Formats: sequence, C-alpha cells, structure tokens
Amino acid sequence: MDSQTRHALKQDKFVKATQTSATWVGDHRSSVLRFSIAAVVVLALIIAGIVFYTQRSEAAESALGAALDVYSAQLAQPGQPAAKGVYTTAADRAKAANAQFVQVANRYGWLPEGGKAHYFAGLTYEDLGQNGSAETELKAAASSWDSNLSSLANFALAGFYHQTSRDPQAIELYNHLIAKPTTVVPAFTSQLALADLYNAAGNTAKAREIWAQVKDADKTGAAGAGGGAAGSIAAEKLNAKK
Repeated sequence: MDSQTRHALKQDKFVKATQTSATWVGDHRSSVLRFSIAAVVVLALIIAGIVFYTQRSEAAESALGAALDVYSAQLAQPGQPAAKGVYTTAADRAKAANAQFVQVANRYGWLPEGGKAHYFAGLTYEDLGQNGSAETELKAAASSWDSNLSSLANFALAGFYHQTSRDPQAIELYNHLIAKPTTVVPAFTSQLALADLYNAAGNTAKAREIWAQVKDADKTGAAGAGGGAAGSIAAEKLNAKK
C-alpha cells in the first residue's frame, strides 16, 4: 500500500469519526446542553464559595485582631487623664474586649477565628467573674478541630475548675493533656500544673512524685518542648519542699 493510499484511508477514517461525533451530539443535543449548563453552574458556585470564604476570613481576622487590641490595651495610671483606648481598670478592659470576642464568636463561629474568639471570650468572662459563661465559651473552644486551640482551652478550663473547687475535673483534664500533648501545651506544662494542684490541695507526696518525674525527664531539654526549663522548675519546687 503506497503512502497516498494510506493517507486517503486515514483521512476517510477521520471524516467518518467526525461525522459520527457530530451525529451523536445532534441526537443528544439537549443532554449535552444540560450537562454544559450544569458544569458552568457548579464552577460558578465553587468560585463564589471561594470568594465568599476569603472575604469572611479576612473580616473575621480583622475583627478578632481589633478585639485582641482592646484586650491588650494599656491601663490608665493613677491621676492620668482619660484617653481613647486606655482603660481605667482591668475589669473595664475585659468587659470591652469580651463584648467584641463574643460578637466575633457568634458571627464567625464556623471559621478558625471564631474558635479563637470563643477561647478569649471564656478568658474575659472568667476575668469578669461570670463563671457560667466562661465555662461555656472555653468548652466551645475545647471542641475545636484545631488541636492546639483545643489544648489551650482545655488547659484554661482545668485551671478554671481548680479555681472553682472542682479538682477532680481539673485532674482529669490535666491527665488528658499529659497523655495528648501539643506544641502549645507540652506534657511538662500540664504536669507542673497538676503538681501545683496537688500541692495546693495538701497532697505533697503526689506533687513531689510528679516534680521528680519532670526533673528526671527534662534534665537537658532533649525530652521535648521546654528546653530544660521544666526540669529546672521541678528541681526548684523539690528543693523548696525539703
């Protein structure tokens, strides 16, 4: 078979394939049209969703930042004249920050910033002595999918339980954090807090046992976060109790 014949056959096959495709599209025009429209709609929804999420994330980040600015604002010195952004007492500052944190948590609860707002709302409610609301907000933050935020909230919640005379619940949380440490709440941090709890409760023997464990495990800082600082703190506690 010469080259001209092969070329003619290939061209003929191409023409037939094209005609077949065109015929199929013609016979299924309505289905193709519906599929095309559906694909365009899905793509538009995806793009709109991305744009919406980005805009809401930026708004949430800005709102949380503004609330944190209030929470860290300066307190007025005695005799100092009133000034914008300066609060007379820590309670006044906590109240102002709390209102903003609660608003961010309610408006953007489904975003990471909303979870952080729950955490800070809990802290500020605790500052204001509103224990019921403080516990609710800290529990909301503790349920976050973000392990670091969850551990921070649980650590704060454990301290809150200790302060409100619920040591069994505090001990349970500290042990949970020791078993599942995170970057922001390493095991040593929870162990030292648990030892302090036992010591405050009069169980010095249990406190010394934990301090000794931390001291031995964190001699050089090679055992994890803390860089040896936890071991030094534990050693000081042990020496002070001799």
